[in-house]
Amino acid sequence: MEPASQGLRESATFDRATIHAIQRAAETGIYDIRGWGAKRPLPHFDDLLLLGASMSRYPLEGYRERCDTDIVLGTRHAKNPLRLATPVTIAGMSFGALSAQAKEALGRGASEVGTSTTTGDGGMTPEERGHSKHLVYQYLPSRYGMNPDDLRAADAIEVVLGQGAKPGGGGMLLGQKITERVAGMRTLPVGIDQRSACRHPDWTGPDDLAIKILELREITDWEKPVYVKVGATRTYFDVKLAVHAGADVVVVDGMQGGTAATQDVFIEHVGIPTLAALPQAVRALQELGVHREVQLIVSGGIRSGADMAKALALGADAVAIGTAALIALGDNHPRHDAGYRELGSAAGYFDDYQDGRDPAGISTQDPELSARLDPVEGGRRIANFLRVMTMEAQTLARACGKAHLLHLEPEDLVALTIESAAMARVPLAGTDWIPGSAP
Repeated sequence: MEPASQGLRESATFDRATIHAIQRAAETGIYDIRGWGAKRPLPHFDDLLLLGASMSRYPLEGYRERCDTDIVLGTRHAKNPLRLATPVTIAGMSFGALSAQAKEALGRGASEVGTSTTTGDGGMTPEERGHSKHLVYQYLPSRYGMNPDDLRAADAIEVVLGQGAKPGGGGMLLGQKITERVAGMRTLPVGIDQRSACRHPDWTGPDDLAIKILELREITDWEKPVYVKVGATRTYFDVKLAVHAGADVVVVDGMQGGTAATQDVFIEHVGIPTLAALPQAVRALQELGVHREVQLIVSGGIRSGADMAKALALGADAVAIGTAALIALGDNHPRHDAGYRELGSAAGYFDDYQDGRDPAGISTQDPELSARLDPVEGGRRIANFLRVMTMEAQTLARACGKAHLLHLEPEDLVALTIESAAMARVPLAGTDWIPGSAP
C-alpha cells in the first residue's frame, strides 16, 4: 500500500531529499559534492512572456523579411573585436572537467555556426584551438596552464572573478580525473585532488584588476577583447567596478549556472537567479553611459532560443550556454541510461561529473569512456542546437516586429508572477504594474 493511501504526508521542510542528505552526512562525515547547477525552483525566463505584434505593431514575415543575428564583442578598446554570427556562445568548461573529445566537439560546433567557445580552467588544448574559429581564453585565479603564448593565440581573454554556481568559491577537480596530461598542463601531481583558489593571487580590489587588465592588453598588443566574468551576487556594484577597471565585455553568471564539481550547499544557497542579476547589470551599464559600448553576456540556465530572446530583450548583448551544450553533446541521453544506472543514477538525473565515470564520454578522463564520444558527431550536434536556438530567437523577434535580435527591448516583455516582475522590472501581465516601482 502506498504511503499516501494510508493518509501519510511528506514534510515540506524535511522531505525525502532532505532526510537523505542528513543521513548521508551523518554516515560519512563529509559534505556532498556534485556537478550541474541549482535544482531548486527559481524565477526564470519561463516566467516572462513576449508580446507579439498585432495591430499596434506589425510582425515581420518570416520567409521574406530579414531578422539579423550578428554581434560584435569587444569594441571598447580591442583592435580585433570578436565578430560573431549569432549571440549565443559556449561558456568556459575546462579540459580536465571535460574530455579532450568534448572540448574539440564544442570548438567544432561553435565554429560551424560562427560563434565562440571558451577554454575554462586548466589551459588551452591543441584540439580545442585547432577546431575553434573564435576561442576565448579564461584567466582564472589558479593560473593553471597560463602562459603568454596561449594568451596571444586566443581571440579574447576572460578574467574570471566568479562563477554562478559558486561565487566566492574556487574550482574543484578530484584526483581520479587528474591524468598525466591534465597534471602536466596544470603542474599538479597525478591522481591528487586539486582545489583552485577563490581569488586571484595578485587581486585585492578593483584597482588591482585595472592593473591586471592593462598587463593583459600589453602582452597581447591591445588586440584581444578583455572580458570580466562575475558570479551573480552584488551584480550592480560588480559590473560598475568591472567597467571602471577597463573591461570590454562583462559576463554575468546567475546561480542556475552549472559546474563540474562543488559543494551542493554552495550550488543551492549562494548567489542570485539570472533573472534577478541581468537587470541590475543593465542598470549599472546604463548609469555609466556604456550600455552596448561595453557588451553584456549573461549565462546561467540558458536552455533555448526563447531564453535567449528574453535575455536580449532585458538588455544583454549575448548569452552563453554550458549545461545545455553538454546535453546537446549527449549528456544524460536515454541511450546511456544503463550506464548511469550502474553508477546509481539515471538518464536525466546524472550530475556526478566529478567522479569521471560519465558513460557518455563527456565529463571524464577515462580513455575508454572518452573514446565513446566522436568529436565530429558531437560538433554536428552542437551546431544543430545552436542553429535551432538562433532560429527560435529570430522567430520570436520577428513576431515582435524586430529586424535584429538586439532590437528586442523590455517593452516587449511581461511577467507571469509578482516575483519575476519585480526581478526583471517588467509589468505583471495584464497590468502596467512593476512591483517595487514608484507609483
